[in-house]
Amino acid sequence: MRRFHVKKNDEVVVLSGSDKGKRGRVISVLGKKQRVIVEGARMIKRHMRKSQTHPQGAIVEREVSIHLSKVMKTADFDARASKRGTTAPAAS
Repeated sequence: MRRFHVKKNDEVVVLSGSDKGKRGRVISVLGKKQRVIVEGARMIKRHMRKSQTHPQGAIVEREVSIHLSKVMKTADFDARASKRGTTAPAAS
């Protein structure tokens, strides 16, 4: 089994992409694909078919995975920002 720099329930910052700067908690780590799912980042709309939970069908917003290299632990990110003398983006 491989070891990664983040694990479930860690607070992370997204480093690149359309969600750059967003902070969130790691919901799960997909080890074989080297990806993580971050709470509130990379949201998509998923069309659900009719079921008992959604009798009319529904459009559900959910998170999609992000590659491990695109996230960094919040503590490490803030330390890097203060070392550079820049201010970290505000948590949203």
